[in-house]
Amino acid sequence: QVQLVESGGGLVQTGGSLRLSCAASGRTFSSYRMGWFRRAPGEEREFVATISSSGGSTYYANSVKGRFTISRDNAKNTLFLQMNSLKPGDTAVYFCAARPDSGTIYTTQRAYNYWGQGTQVTVSS
Repeated sequence: QVQLVESGGGLVQTGGSLRLSCAASGRTFSSYRMGWFRRAPGEEREFVATISSSGGSTYYANSVKGRFTISRDNAKNTLFLQMNSLKPGDTAVYFCAARPDSGTIYTTQRAYNYWGQGTQVTVSS
């Protein structure tokens, strides 16, 4: 089992940057595919990015490609999301999620077994 705790959210102006972190408990973090999702006010939770267990493969939603970077440090059991060129449309609660890595890229929330509590990101215009 994996427990996930996000941090790093906050208020930032349009064009600014934030770096989210997701600290994972347990000794098997390096075997899990990790993902970031977000839920904007009044919207469904949507996929943002995912990374393979080794960190060698990443995949992004079109809406964040070229602006966001997902990465991980398996030695420190931590997942990151570097967010640059932020827009008001990026305002949301951001969640990290985990599932055992099977080699398949998963972008649906139902594919992930473990979730953090979320961290708020607000981008002002």
